[in-house]
Amino acid sequence: MSPTPFPGGPDLFRLDPGIAHLNHGSFGAVPVPVQEAQAALRAEAHEDPDTFFVGVADRIAAARARVAAHLGADPDGIAFIANATEGANLALDAVPLAEGDEILVTDHGYGTVVAAAARRAPVTTVPLDPGLPDEDAVREAVLAGVTPRTKVAVLDHISSPTARVIATPRLLAELAARGVTTVVDGAHAPGMVADPLAGGADFWFGNLHKWGYAPPGTAVLAVAPAHRARIRPLVPSWEDGHGFPRSVEYRATADYTGWLAAPEGLDLLDRLDAARVRVHNTALAAHGAALLARIPGLAPLPYTDGLAMRALRLPPGIAETPAGARALREELAARLRVRVLIWPWPGGGGIRVCGQIYNRPEEYERLAAALPAFLG
Repeated sequence: MSPTPFPGGPDLFRLDPGIAHLNHGSFGAVPVPVQEAQAALRAEAHEDPDTFFVGVADRIAAARARVAAHLGADPDGIAFIANATEGANLALDAVPLAEGDEILVTDHGYGTVVAAAARRAPVTTVPLDPGLPDEDAVREAVLAGVTPRTKVAVLDHISSPTARVIATPRLLAELAARGVTTVVDGAHAPGMVADPLAGGADFWFGNLHKWGYAPPGTAVLAVAPAHRARIRPLVPSWEDGHGFPRSVEYRATADYTGWLAAPEGLDLLDRLDAARVRVHNTALAAHGAALLARIPGLAPLPYTDGLAMRALRLPPGIAETPAGARALREELAARLRVRVLIWPWPGGGGIRVCGQIYNRPEEYERLAAALPAFLG
């Protein structure tokens, strides 16, 4: 049976109703109340810039404390940042690396996060077959890639293309037991999972603008106590003397309104009943994946329960390269007015659909009905 629409869900957003937005995981969407909160903050900054910027560091700290409460984090152990790529660079700069040290990544890693690792040390890339059956198989593949030279492991909390958990608490604990520093890209975790910091990584960063309903350019970096003294902002500021997290957050006359409005998004999620939202979004993604799985040549991939994203492999010859994936993605958008993620992979790329409270079951049905014509 098709999932029941979330009451009032579409009305909370200003999305074009003529487009099926089935790709919430890439850029998110900002609810109207959060847009209005940010607009009010921008108006305040324009009305009295001196007062706004003189007091902004303290207001950021207050907003950070509210976000920390939602994430189950130490408010002195997280910092607002712009995105996951910035978090990766801040984390890797704080890890002492010597000649011969190596960084482990996987072939599911986000491109700019992997590039940040490659700038600092030789990288060992662990191949993860998208069809690995479960978390144990993923864990064993990652551990098999660890060598005596592995100093750091950079892992996805939830992989972007295949929408499954990689950095499980068990895997992180086993890496720590081997003396490997863990850096976790939690881009999709805040808002989609109830306890995103449960794994206890040395460094963890996650976007709030995806499933946490915050404005774009809003993310957090969480750092274990042992590493906080080594965190240095990428650009020096007048707040450097305060140390982490304040030194990382202050950027002179930047636009801080997204960070200040971020708690409003997580508050809204709680008012909607976060657990109910997660169940609804997971059911929508599962519905969409089930419809797509009926298309000849599409193969559903193993998934992690409770996630609002699902992925399937496309037929051989389709989206095998980044250029091919982009072309199919944009053709679906232009001709079908459907937004999904198409990801490249040798032997046949993949398609990922997401579920969010503004989506309707008929949007997935529209995609499933039309997609075969784009695969011929």
